[in-house]
Amino acid sequence: MPLFVPGIDDGALRATLANPGAWLVACYCAAWCDTCTQYRPKFEALSAALPGHAFAWIDIEDHPDLLGDEDVENFPTLMVQANGRVLFYGPMLPHIGHLERLLDSLSADSPAVETALPDVAALLAA
Repeated sequence: MPLFVPGIDDGALRATLANPGAWLVACYCAAWCDTCTQYRPKFEALSAALPGHAFAWIDIEDHPDLLGDEDVENFPTLMVQANGRVLFYGPMLPHIGHLERLLDSLSADSPAVETALPDVAALLAA
């Protein structure tokens, strides 16, 4: 699957999120962030390697509504959501191997984490 950008790839993002078992893996970023610019190609390559999930690149300045009351203090900040539950939310070192290991360690039954995030997948699928 390609890397989806809200506001540009809405139809394809909705279609992917409609697939049963699809997780949303979102990277919250900012256009001015050099770390994000360097991380994006690796995140995009991982999205192609894991076609069962929807990977979204969310610019926090373009889409603050997708953060709700949460703040992003460090980049990249990642969120993994499955079945309407947030399984991970937080900053991560910009090494794609860390995200790969995180995704390998999670399952749809993993415990949810408490956040002030809205239901991001539902907002993107609307």
